[in-house]
Amino acid sequence: MKHTGLSRRRFMRTALGAGVALSAPAFLGGAAQAQGKTFKIGLIGCGGRGRGAVTDALEAGKILGFNVQVAALADYFRDRALRAGELFKVPPERCFGGPASYQNLMETDVQIVLMATAPLFRPLHLEAAVKSGKHAFIEKPVAVDPPGCRRVIAAGEEAKRKGLVIIAGTEMRHDWSFIKTHQAVAVEKALGKLYAGRVSFCIAHMFSEQPINPTSADDLVRTWQNWLALSGDHIVEQHVHNIDIANWFCGRPPLSAVGFGARARRRAGDMYDFFSVDYDYGDGVHIHSMCRQVNGCWDWVGHDFIYEKGRTNGSDYAQPQQSPLPAGLPQGPSDHVQEQLDVLYYVNKGEPLDQARAVAESTAAAIMGRTSAYTGAQVFWEEMMVDPNKRPELYNLTLKPTAEDFEKGTVEIPKENVVPAAGTR
Repeated sequence: MKHTGLSRRRFMRTALGAGVALSAPAFLGGAAQAQGKTFKIGLIGCGGRGRGAVTDALEAGKILGFNVQVAALADYFRDRALRAGELFKVPPERCFGGPASYQNLMETDVQIVLMATAPLFRPLHLEAAVKSGKHAFIEKPVAVDPPGCRRVIAAGEEAKRKGLVIIAGTEMRHDWSFIKTHQAVAVEKALGKLYAGRVSFCIAHMFSEQPINPTSADDLVRTWQNWLALSGDHIVEQHVHNIDIANWFCGRPPLSAVGFGARARRRAGDMYDFFSVDYDYGDGVHIHSMCRQVNGCWDWVGHDFIYEKGRTNGSDYAQPQQSPLPAGLPQGPSDHVQEQLDVLYYVNKGEPLDQARAVAESTAAAIMGRTSAYTGAQVFWEEMMVDPNKRPELYNLTLKPTAEDFEKGTVEIPKENVVPAAGTR
C-alpha cells in the first residue's frame, strides 16, 4: 500500500525507534481505561516463532496499558522451555517439557495460551485449551489432515459456547490495509464482481539441506518443517497464508481442487518441492495457486484478484465507505504485534470470537491442493470436509504419526525421500 502521509503504524515505529515515550492514556484514549488490568499468558512451543509471539504480546500489553505476565511455558524439549524461561523470567517449576507438557501448562492459572508448535499438535492443544476454559492464539496452519481441521472447527464452536476468544496467526487478516481493502472490494463491491485470481508463495529452498536420517521421535520434532506428517508439506505450512486470502476475498472455501507437484531437489524429509493448483470457488471463479521452494528461480509471494472494474493485490484498495475496524482498537507497529493486540482487545471485551473456523478452512483448502497433487485426482470439499460417506478414505485421511502417538510412544519413523507419485495404481 502506498502511503500519502504518516500512518499511525509508521508514527508508532518512528516514535518508538527514536525513544519517544508515549503514554497509553494520551495516545489510545478510551483504551487506557483498562490500564492496570493483568492478563497471564502461557506459551506452548518455545522456538523462535513462539518466543516472538510472547514478545509481541508483551508489547501489545504496553500499548493497551495492560499488565501482561508470562506465567508458564511448555515445549516438547524442556531445555528449550527453560531457556525461554530465563528470557521471560518464568521460574523453572513453571517451565514444562515432554510431549504431554501442554497438559501441565493447562493446569496453571494462565488465561491466554499462545500455540506455536508443529501444526500436527495444534488440534490436540486447542481442544485442551478450550476444555480448560482458556483463550488461545493459534499459529497457522492448524492441522495436517482433514480430521484435524474438523477438530479445530469443533473446538472453535465449543469455545464460542464458553465465551472464549480464539485468534489465528493468519497475519494478513490482522493487517489494516488488507482488512480495509477486503471491506471495500469483497463486502462493498467497489470493483464489482470477482472474476478470477492467483496466489503465490514461490521462494528459495528452506529448511534442511542434507538428509536427516531420523532414528527417534525427538529427531522428527527437531526437524518438523521437513516432514509431511508434522508440517503438512509447505503448501500447508506456508502457502496457507495466501490460500487464506483467496478464501477471504472469495467469501468461501473452494468447491474443488485439481493440482500437480513433485519432489525434484530436496534431500531431507519427505515433502514436495513445488505445487500448482487450480481452485474452483464456484460461480465461474477460479484461483490459481502456486508455491515452490527451489533456489535460483523466479520468486513471488503475493495475490492478484481480477474484478469487473479493476484488480487488487489484497491490500492496495484500502478505501471502504465504512471502516470494519472496531472503535478503540489501536494499530500496532507490525502484523505480529497486531495479532496480540487483537487477542488482548477481544479478551478484555469479554465477548467470544472464533477465528478457528476460518484458519481451519484455509488449512483444509491447502490440504485439498496437496492431496490432489499427490494423487492426481480432483478433490472435492464436500467429500473431504462435509459428507463422511462419499469418499471415506479422504474424509478420514489421517497422517501418521499422530500427535497422540508422540504421547503414547508409538511413533513410527517415516521413510526419508519416499513421496507419493500421482497417477500410479
